[in-house]
Amino acid sequence: MSNSTAKMSRLQLTAMVVGGMVGAGIFSLPRTFANATGPVGAVIAWVIAGVGMYTLARVFQYLAQRKPDLDAGVFMYAKAGFGDYPAFLSAFGYWIGSCIGNVSYWVLIKSTLGAFFPVFGDGNTVVAIIVASVGIWLFHFLILRGVKQAAFINTVVTIAKVIPIIVFIVILAFAYKADMFSLNIQLAAQEGGIMQQVRATMLVTVFVFLGIEGASVYSRYAKKREDVGFATIFGFGTVTALMVLVSMLPFAVLSRTDVAGMRQPSMAAVLEQVVGPWGGIFVSVGLLISVLGAYLAWSLICAEVMFAAAKNKDMPALFAKENANEVPANALWITNIIVQLLVASTYFSRDAFTLMLNLTSSMALIPYLLVAGYGLMLSRRGESYETRPEERTRDVIFAFVAVVYTIFMIIAGGLSFVLLSAVLYAPGTALYVWARRERGLPVFQGTVEMVIFAVAVLAAIAGVIGMATGHITI
Repeated sequence: MSNSTAKMSRLQLTAMVVGGMVGAGIFSLPRTFANATGPVGAVIAWVIAGVGMYTLARVFQYLAQRKPDLDAGVFMYAKAGFGDYPAFLSAFGYWIGSCIGNVSYWVLIKSTLGAFFPVFGDGNTVVAIIVASVGIWLFHFLILRGVKQAAFINTVVTIAKVIPIIVFIVILAFAYKADMFSLNIQLAAQEGGIMQQVRATMLVTVFVFLGIEGASVYSRYAKKREDVGFATIFGFGTVTALMVLVSMLPFAVLSRTDVAGMRQPSMAAVLEQVVGPWGGIFVSVGLLISVLGAYLAWSLICAEVMFAAAKNKDMPALFAKENANEVPANALWITNIIVQLLVASTYFSRDAFTLMLNLTSSMALIPYLLVAGYGLMLSRRGESYETRPEERTRDVIFAFVAVVYTIFMIIAGGLSFVLLSAVLYAPGTALYVWARRERGLPVFQGTVEMVIFAVAVLAAIAGVIGMATGHITI
């Protein structure tokens, strides 16, 4: 990669974080939270998610500073800490999860258009799938023209898409009704089971936080290494504030029941109820800009993760090739072929957006756990702490909390999504076998890797049986 053409500024790295996080999820928060819980449960959920994801963001930050030689963060940290096969699972899980997340963007775009053009329905009609397919390949050829050009577009779009969110927050703040907020608190309390309500929001909070690692994934493009850490923490803080306000303020202007019954994107429906039809149109336009921008950011990230794994010989060498514009073209092709197939499959799903949201979140948790685990390993043994050794205790605490949080999230997400994740992980190992044979190496190194694979296969079989018998529904 040439130094003259592939460097990203602090603003562009921050836009990768904000652009990745502000996508489909934030526009769906009002209904998603209202369906699950009231104001008190929402506060508890955000405290848990905020603390957990903040510690994970801090792990990404200090790993970027202390291990500057490890680029494409998520994958390389797993490789350095746990070996080749766990690193492959991290790269594959993060990649396929991101592909699924990209599908959720198209579903929400089409669902938004469905509010104005019934032919799009809830985002999974034949016409909707055809239109999404055209969009997939338009973006594909845009990115093939160059990462720097795409990164610049992402920066502009990121700034543009935050505007309608801020307008939404300001209008609802002025429309605040203390009695309505109190009533929603009382009604939610009468239901009982506050922790069960909180649990119902957990995978959603993971989904909306996906993207905090955007700068780390693109660290090889950074002009200055310290910009990676700044972009991660600043982007996290900014987007967290926006998400908390978007999910909480609707409880102060409308009843929880009304918000829970709105179609997605519920942020548009809420604003329409407060200010009239123009509010719904305004937010819908903002959503289209936001989601298309997030799709661009995540398309870049998907290809970069596959490319980095191939460069390190843990994916087939085919995916390590770049075109004349220094874009990992083959990785981009396989990414968009998978996205295309998944978009087509939404025709058979009853609630495609929710399924894609939850599955994306569950697929991301294993890679996040491996990053947190590596951060804990590094700080506990004191490696790279010859300078600023006083930071070691702090970093141990951050990494330990991040490990506990990701394990808790895996459990809170439920067994069904663990099994669905395994249905993807187990056959995905074929790519690892391909890569190992290219190098003339044994597939697995030691008993631990064989046990990991066996567990993945058994879980995948259980997942397939669950779907076949109707115990797991999609």
